[in-house]
Amino acid sequence: MAPRPPVRPVVWQPPPRPARARSRTSATPLPPLRLITVGGRGPEDVLVDTDGTVVTGVADGRLLRVHPDTGLVETIADTGGRPLGIELLPDGRLLVCDAKRGLLAVHAGGIEELTAEPMLFCNNAAVGADGTVWFTDTSRRFGIDHWRADIIEHSGTGRLLRRDPDGSVEVVLDGLEFANGVALSAAGDFVLVAETGAYRIRRVWLSGDRAGAEEVFVDNLPGFPDNLSTGPDGLFWVALASPRDPRLDMLAGRPAARRLVWALPEWLTPERRTVWVQALDGSGAVVRDLQGRHPRFHMVTGVRAHAGRLYLGSLTGGAIGIVEGR
Repeated sequence: MAPRPPVRPVVWQPPPRPARARSRTSATPLPPLRLITVGGRGPEDVLVDTDGTVVTGVADGRLLRVHPDTGLVETIADTGGRPLGIELLPDGRLLVCDAKRGLLAVHAGGIEELTAEPMLFCNNAAVGADGTVWFTDTSRRFGIDHWRADIIEHSGTGRLLRRDPDGSVEVVLDGLEFANGVALSAAGDFVLVAETGAYRIRRVWLSGDRAGAEEVFVDNLPGFPDNLSTGPDGLFWVALASPRDPRLDMLAGRPAARRLVWALPEWLTPERRTVWVQALDGSGAVVRDLQGRHPRFHMVTGVRAHAGRLYLGSLTGGAIGIVEGR
């Protein structure tokens, strides 16, 4: 890994940590978690394909197809970068947000780059029925190898972008705090984007009287929101990678102290390990809340609901998780 870049932390005021952030478990117990080892580190996102298999990407650049009932894992491509968010395009190709190569289309004939503009940290996407892609560029300061620096700096350089079917790309939102997960409503009338560094999710209206308007969809989340996905029932699933850390919030107004934190070895800044996902309705209300602990799985960064199961990805683990009978 390259040497750590310097950070220039800014003063900010986080919202008061909600009571839910202080609990390690949800009121509804997290169902048993079944793990499938994928043979690679960091299956960050999980896509359930049309045939019921799971597609994920790992740190060495490989895209993997996982058969959830047999545990069979197959390599289907290698992006040569770091695949994160994965979606299906209307023509059956895989859309891959590669943190190092940008927005890619992967198919049997090879890999196609879909954007000419270089991005430092392409992260997650959602695809409309007509092939329009909404996707995030997490930071214009730091890449995937130094993602913690963007959280510590809080300089707000993330973006939500739109790629139209004709290939043109426009910035939809700028100045986002660690732009991350993206999800489209079932009706296609709005798109959501997670701001991991600000504990919130924003909404941009795409049609109707408010088309073009943007607003906070849900604020002051109890954890760091990562990838988003839309379930078959229209609910929005949120992967909460970690609970809020009161130490980090306490240092929000102390840039010099945050620079010292960035200089510390990672083992001196331990993760607050948990397995945590929530489902939100169209108004932003929490309708499902599942949190627990597992000795071999944590830092949930991807979540998909499919056929009565929840599929979970992790940036740090070596397996995907499956929650049966959610």
